[in-house]
Parts: sequence; structure tokens; C-alpha cells
Amino acid sequence: MNPTPYDWQYLPLLLQILAAFLLGMAMVTASWFVGRHRNTQVKLDAYECGIQAVGDARGRFSVRFYLVAVLFILFDVEMVFMMPWAVIYRRLPQITGSRLFGFWEMLVYLGFVAVGLYYIVRKGILNWSRDKADL
Repeated sequence: MNPTPYDWQYLPLLLQILAAFLLGMAMVTASWFVGRHRNTQVKLDAYECGIQAVGDARGRFSVRFYLVAVLFILFDVEMVFMMPWAVIYRRLPQITGSRLFGFWEMLVYLGFVAVGLYYIVRKGILNWSRDKADL
């Protein structure tokens, strides 16, 4: 099978991938030879807060931690959608042809966000004082 001129277009990409792989391997190998490998007592001591670890690190966490994390990501992404709208708000009449279209569009979006937040509050997901069995 002879390579065609179309196949030769991929040669720079393959060379770049090969160079990146070789550079990465060279750095890892160089750090292995140059770095010191002495495990002293100071290196083996507890790092976080200086407190010795007690028990197993695989303890069970309440599902509330995960719910709050997911809610944080959800509302963070919603802010990402609001930022471009806020930046071009004054130019929206030129873009859409209507003065209030962009305003009402964002109002509907914020209505959906408010309904979601209302649901979260009504479910008591953010209420940490309740018993864990209620969730």
C-alpha cells in the first residue's frame, strides 16, 4: 500500500504527537535520574494539619455533600450562561431587532432558575439541621 498525497498531510501531526511523547518520556526519565529518592521520616509524616491519620479514609459521607456539590456546579453553569447576555445587553436591540426581546428572554431563563431554587429549598436539600433519614 503506497501512501497517497492525502496521507502525507498527516505527517506533521504524527511528528508532533511523537515529539510530545518523546519529550514527556525524556522529562520523566530525567527526573528519575536527577531527583533524590530518600524517604526520610519528615517526608513520611502526616502533611495535612500535622495530625496523624486515624482510622480508614474510606468513611461514608452523607449524600448532602454530593447534592451541594452538584447544586454548586449547576448554579455556576447558569452564571456562565448569564455572563455573555450581560456583556451584550446594550447591543441586543441591534441583534434581535426588538428592544425588550433579550430582557424577556433572560427573565424566562431566570424564572426557570428560580423554580429550580424553589424546588431545592422546598425539598430541604440545603437544610443541614434535619435528620439524615428525612432525605
